[in-house]
Amino acid sequence: METYGWNEAMGMSLLEKLKADLQTAMRGHDQEAKDCIRVVMGEFPKLTVPIVLESGKKSSRPKSAAEITNDDILEVMKGLVKSERILLEAKKAASSRYLELLLAYLPQIVSREEVETWVRANIDLAQFKNAMQAMGPIMKHFGKAADGAVVREILLELAGA
Repeated sequence: METYGWNEAMGMSLLEKLKADLQTAMRGHDQEAKDCIRVVMGEFPKLTVPIVLESGKKSSRPKSAAEITNDDILEVMKGLVKSERILLEAKKAASSRYLELLLAYLPQIVSREEVETWVRANIDLAQFKNAMQAMGPIMKHFGKAADGAVVREILLELAGA
């Protein structure tokens, strides 16, 4: 199996990597990978830019390939991962190749322990009226690499402690 996936260190945009992986899947006759990448790319017309028409009416148009950012694609993939997990839960299945392929393109989520260690070292909950107000600085530090639900649990535990 060819290696599919992406990370920012590759020096290419996620869109470029998806196109390259699609060609690799087509050459290698990897139907599942080809279908997965096509599903992701099939979501691109839903990415839109708001515009104002000459009449003053507000509308939107699909983003061109040059306007699609890595964050746009990652959001599309996260939505597909979420729906696939719901589907797998209904089927009582643990995983699927489709889910594994999607996850290969998403940034790795930092562990609960890493988040908790960083919060204990860098955040003073006493400076906030409410522990949840610390979510902003924490999420700003970790970006998309932290799961908001995990951060919330950690903050609730630390506030109660």
